[in-house]
Amino acid sequence: MEGAMGLMRRMPPKHTQTALSALLSLLPDHSADLLSQIDQPLQVLCDEDSGKEFILCEYNRDADSYRSPWSNKFHPHLEDGMYPSEELRKLEVEANEVFTVYRDQYYEGGISSVYLWEEDDNEGFVACFLIKKDGSKYAHGKRGYLHEGGWEAIHVIQVGPDEEGMAHYCLTSTIMLSLTTDSDTSGTFNLSGSIRRQMKAELSVEDGHLCNMGKMIEELEGKLRNQLDQVYFGKTKEMVCTLRPPSELLPMTLPDSRNP
Repeated sequence: MEGAMGLMRRMPPKHTQTALSALLSLLPDHSADLLSQIDQPLQVLCDEDSGKEFILCEYNRDADSYRSPWSNKFHPHLEDGMYPSEELRKLEVEANEVFTVYRDQYYEGGISSVYLWEEDDNEGFVACFLIKKDGSKYAHGKRGYLHEGGWEAIHVIQVGPDEEGMAHYCLTSTIMLSLTTDSDTSGTFNLSGSIRRQMKAELSVEDGHLCNMGKMIEELEGKLRNQLDQVYFGKTKEMVCTLRPPSELLPMTLPDSRNP
């Protein structure tokens, strides 16, 4: 199991499903652990009742159906599906509305979904915030810079019970990034990877759980964006410039290289 998880951490996101299927066939006894611990590329389905798209994941799945955060119905229809309590459902509706604004401000489009459910011990709840942005349809991709590309964010927050006006929050965030260019100017280039970090905090519930969760997501996602920029783009740019210096630097470097 440890070797399988190490392999999946090094697998490009676009190959995750193929690799996971192979591991499930090799390790059938660990199927539950593999499916719960490995983040797969997010899929999208349209809610026919609301006309809005929502994101599919393990957290809104029951059997072979997925619950929509907009209509609170399973697609395809499921008789005995698991639903959040009435109180959590109200918070889920509010969270989806707020997260839509967050998504538009930071991502300028894309699809977002928020799902809430009770913990098994009924002493708290878990929230999952999802964002999927397809770069080949919007932003730069629309202007022809990207052939394919996507940004997928998965934020899972465990919220403990209120104790004297305080609650414990544990946020686990995963970002999966992939992009491919294919043009005469840039050629064919592929870059993909994922990063996961965790954040814990004891916060006052005076302003509400949604406010606390939003602040934590905003802070950790900002850190992840900076790390991706430094690790993936920064290192890639450094390697490319080392192997193939920009044309404007050639006149400066060539005379020095001829001197003894």
